[in-house]
Amino acid sequence: MTMLTAAAAMHCLPKSAVPEGPSFRAKAPNLRVPTMLSDIDQLPQIQMGEFILQFELGEPSAHAKEVAIKELRETPERQKEATKELARLLEAETDLHYPKDNEEWLIRFLRPCKYYPESARDLIKRYYSFKVKHSDVYNNLKPSGEMNIFNHNILTVFPNRDQLGRRILVLELGKRWKHKQVTLDEVFKGAVIFLEAAMLEPETQICGAVVIFDMDGLSLQQTWQFTPPFAKRIVDWLQDSVPLRIKAIHIVNQPKIFNVVFALFKPFLREKLRSRIIFHGTDRESLHKHMSPKCLPAAYGGILESNRIDSDQWYQLLLKCDPEFDAINSYGYKKK
Repeated sequence: MTMLTAAAAMHCLPKSAVPEGPSFRAKAPNLRVPTMLSDIDQLPQIQMGEFILQFELGEPSAHAKEVAIKELRETPERQKEATKELARLLEAETDLHYPKDNEEWLIRFLRPCKYYPESARDLIKRYYSFKVKHSDVYNNLKPSGEMNIFNHNILTVFPNRDQLGRRILVLELGKRWKHKQVTLDEVFKGAVIFLEAAMLEPETQICGAVVIFDMDGLSLQQTWQFTPPFAKRIVDWLQDSVPLRIKAIHIVNQPKIFNVVFALFKPFLREKLRSRIIFHGTDRESLHKHMSPKCLPAAYGGILESNRIDSDQWYQLLLKCDPEFDAINSYGYKKK
């Protein structure tokens, strides 16, 4: 996930949280990007008029640092101790190939587990076990192989964060979704690519992400695309296998027929995730109780003036990150 400008990125946060100057400046040539797993030595970026779209891999904002302390128990001492202990615990996982000398990779799993090393180890095991179980989806998964989903522009990420510093992912599975041209598996792959990218950002590791499902125009034929196995895969992924704090899932503009779709998901939901799924319909005041209008475009009753970044624009950036996804794909349980 990326940003257009520091001002846009922090638009919904208190002034005290706004860092001085851009937090996303390109690294100098020939300097290795420390939070990447690949050998990319310069941050991929796309010029969009006067703006630069690129990953936000700098220091967390003042706001995020406060969240890390209050919600994640993050202190320099605890971070040092937890990474050391997690590295020790992983030594017992002899079938698992992972970046052993990459401390920031360990922190990616420690943050959503509030720095409990045993929990982080278990999350790592679930994360890679899920990839093995669904190898048909994950084998060689990278942006260059998934052009179709991005061309149809049904997934996007806002250029700004919400009022709590969280990334905002939007999926439009109604009018925009041509289900005969884009399968649900492709939608899932696109979402995985976006969230794998989000995992790279310290700010997002700390503050998390929210998802908006815009179901405006969902048809009966589209509901038939959903199956219990697909629903279980999505729920298992979100509940157990994503090393990211998914703080809320907002369902908007859903017609009554959406109840048929949600009924497939309900049996697999545990209380924690169920409580974070919020139905709003066309009630924008209901949505605004959770997301500030300052962080939302007019389509969702907001006053955000920033232009939408379409999927194909994200895709041009993500294409430059293929080497990073190759590195991500190189780790996991060894094939027997």
